[in-house]
Parts: sequence; structure tokens; C-alpha cells
Amino acid sequence: MVTIGVAVAIPEPWATQLQDYRTSVGDTTATQIPTHITLIPPIEVPAEDLPAVEAHLDRAASGVAEFRIHLRGTGTFRPVSPVVFVTLVEGISQCELLADAVRRGPLAVDLHFPFHPHVTIAHHLADAQLDRAFDELADFECEFTAGAFSLYVHDEGAGWQPTREFALQPHA
Repeated sequence: MVTIGVAVAIPEPWATQLQDYRTSVGDTTATQIPTHITLIPPIEVPAEDLPAVEAHLDRAASGVAEFRIHLRGTGTFRPVSPVVFVTLVEGISQCELLADAVRRGPLAVDLHFPFHPHVTIAHHLADAQLDRAFDELADFECEFTAGAFSLYVHDEGAGWQPTREFALQPHA
């Protein structure tokens, strides 16, 4: 079995900026998690199913056009879950449609929580650290085109590693 996830990577320079910030507030897991918007949370699949998973993701990508993402401000899932995140103010519905396309076939999974696209900046920390992240990144803002999503495989030593990128369709 391998543990995989599917996500839209946040491009540089913002990926490193947000990952470094996450580490600075004490979220040490950030060093093994590339900055991303989750489409499919971690799941286990048989290693021999990876070719079918990749073929499915190819088909999903072929039906979705690239789109703009605008990140601005912070939000939280507290008290339900100890998470602070950067919010999407543009690209929410496109992320929802993309997530729906990838969560079919071999990746049809039931989610523990309703899908809400976001970029985690603090997770499983004390309330004071979560409050700090919420306040300090309240003015964060960036915009970019989501032109692809990636399949990530979890490695015990190195963390989450992107193994393949799936290009979305360019605008005509």
C-alpha cells in the first residue's frame, strides 16, 4: 500500500513564504508538506493500482480548464478542527469542480468534512499559535493561474513528494 494525495501546488515565491511561515509558528510538519490546496486528502491505495489512478487523473485533467486562484486573508475551522488557513477569494468553484472530477473512479472517497478549498498555515497547535497565524497572515494576498494539479506520494523520511503533474486545459 502507498499513501497518496492529490493537490494544486502553490507556486513560488508564495509556496516557500507560506511554508516558512508555517514552520515559524511551530508547525514542524510543514517541512514535509509542500504548500498546496488539497483535492483528495491522504488515502491508501495498493501500489499496483497507481497506473489506473494516474490514468484516471489524466482523464480528470483533460476535462478541466486552467483557472485563476486569488488567495487573501485567513480563516479557521476552529472549534471543529484546529486549523488556520489562507482563504480563496477566487477559484473556489473551480477547485470544487476539479476535486469532484478527481474524487471518482479509483479515487472515490468519502470525506470526513465537507470540501472547502484552502491553504493550511497552522495545524494542531496551541490556541495562541493558531491565533497568531490567523492575525499575522490576515493581510496575505497573491494571485496565480492554476494550470495543473499533482499526485503526491508520502515517503516516511522525506514527507509528501510530488510524483506526477497533470496539466489542465489551456484557455482557448
